[in-house]
Amino acid sequence: MKKIALVLSLGAFAAGSAFAADPATIDWSKIPVANVALFYPGQSSYEWVRSTAHPGAAMVKKDQACVTCHTGKEKAMGDKIVKGGPLEPVPVKGKNGSVDLKFQAAYDAKNAYLRFQWKTLNSFPGSEHQYLRFDGKEWKVYGYPKLDKVVQEGKQPGIYEDRMTIMIDDGKVPGFAQQGCWLTCHDGQRDMPKQFTKEEVAANALLQAIKKGDVRKYLPATRNDPSDWKTGKSVEEIAKVKAAGGFVDLIQWRAHRSHAVGMADDGYVLEWRLSDGGKDMFGGNADAKTHAPKFMWDEKKVGYKSITADQLRKGDHFLVREKNAVPFDANAGWKEGDMIPDYIVSREDAAGSAADNNAIASWKDGMWTVVMIRPLGLANVDDKSLKEGGVYNIGLAVHDDNITTRGHHISFVRTLGFGAKASIEAVKLP
Repeated sequence: MKKIALVLSLGAFAAGSAFAADPATIDWSKIPVANVALFYPGQSSYEWVRSTAHPGAAMVKKDQACVTCHTGKEKAMGDKIVKGGPLEPVPVKGKNGSVDLKFQAAYDAKNAYLRFQWKTLNSFPGSEHQYLRFDGKEWKVYGYPKLDKVVQEGKQPGIYEDRMTIMIDDGKVPGFAQQGCWLTCHDGQRDMPKQFTKEEVAANALLQAIKKGDVRKYLPATRNDPSDWKTGKSVEEIAKVKAAGGFVDLIQWRAHRSHAVGMADDGYVLEWRLSDGGKDMFGGNADAKTHAPKFMWDEKKVGYKSITADQLRKGDHFLVREKNAVPFDANAGWKEGDMIPDYIVSREDAAGSAADNNAIASWKDGMWTVVMIRPLGLANVDDKSLKEGGVYNIGLAVHDDNITTRGHHISFVRTLGFGAKASIEAVKLP
């Protein structure tokens, strides 16, 4: 099988992008490394850390920082939680309890450059994502995250992309500096206690108003009762919170859905986990009515129009609209077992605030190296503007080993400064 070549260089970036430094040639050996311990949190939600099950609940309710009690204990906590128990009802076999993340930060007149490195659990890069598979009659989704019941029961293989995530708060979200990610993670969400039902979502005024079909991350300020996702405030009330800057920026590098085009997506958390305005660099490849793919690989360019399960993780299987994809041909002689990616990726189609962030990434000797490139001084209504002299509260997370939702590894809050004192200080480039 011919391997798709993926070149991540300045030439891959959109026309008009401005770089004061060449992000591919920054001398990272001169930039200090912050070693950040990430741990597996299980179902330790906003509600749990305030409950009697958590020994530190009283301190949390007084807005004390998580690091007051837990600094240096991340690995021990993660190793305990991941094995199963009250915070992990469906332990994933072989899952690691912690990840050692190396983080470096630099900036110039145009951009912030955020470099992350971590060892993957597996001996291959997690750049595959779910597929559409032909069963001889119709196309069906193939491959699910490891926390999903169909994978736990052995009915589907675990297939999901690796991700690197950073949350950013500029001090306008009450409590984030102390409790970080735990403000956004709640009971009722996917893979959490008391997970939503379709009926509950259909009856919820806020979710219907914003046209969402499930429950995801949200901030306490968007609910009348922060511990009950059903008590959503009005769209008008939430708009005022957003206008005052009361949201958390959420940037995700995705090993399948953004890596293929040298980008990281741009979103934020407020009443839900939302994408920025404009258009993401990825979209669904399944026809809404027939479930058949919209695009397939261009056989003339890559040597094949589909793959089979035995070819997984034996090459780069990205379907990029402007590079190696053609419209799907229903009469191309499809056979049982043929597979096409369930997502189509495109840099040309990405637009608006959702397309702000670039990224350079590589996987070598079991380690991902990801450099996110974030423009300084963004003025979009859904972005936190990074500026020289600014200090920001950040939370970091890695999704590894074919998993999503709460199956990630996360950090406690750090501060990131640009020409200002912080626990992690970005170096200004010459």
